[in-house]
Amino acid sequence: MRKLNNLRERWQNLVFALVALSLVLADQFSKAWIRSNVALGESIPEGAFFHITHNQNTGAAFGIFQGHTSTLAVVSFIGAGIILFYTFYLCRRYPFLNNIVSKAALGAMLGGTVGNLIDRIKLGYVTDFIGAGTFPSFNISDAAITGGVGVFAGSLIYLLLKEKQEANDEDDLDFRCI
Repeated sequence: MRKLNNLRERWQNLVFALVALSLVLADQFSKAWIRSNVALGESIPEGAFFHITHNQNTGAAFGIFQGHTSTLAVVSFIGAGIILFYTFYLCRRYPFLNNIVSKAALGAMLGGTVGNLIDRIKLGYVTDFIGAGTFPSFNISDAAITGGVGVFAGSLIYLLLKEKQEANDEDDLDFRCI
């Protein structure tokens, strides 16, 4: 049984690493392509609901904290450390959270965090380019972080409700045995 758990944990950690790495690569390649092929401020196609618009963001999501690149880089380092600590330490302490969905979601959060951190360190800003209507533009890293947090929170809520239901079912069984 121990060997099976060890194999499962290795597989989950591999998924975590592959998700994070693939998102960092996709994010960095897409941003490099945008910087090379779309002029700053240019929007393709013009006036469309969904568009590519090359922007430089020195702040955080939705344009908040503009001009605080150094502070946001430090926060990103701390965030990446927390994700790694959770993935490799806390997941072992709370086995009901140690599953493939949680690890993939954490990998997405780490990949997104690292993708934007690379831009902040290398360029002093984050390249944003995905546009939808009047919503502020974003990038693959932003989408990965948002999606990872959503999936992780959803799986956490599901697992907590499932655990509560199983406890209630056990209580019902104990009552029937009396």
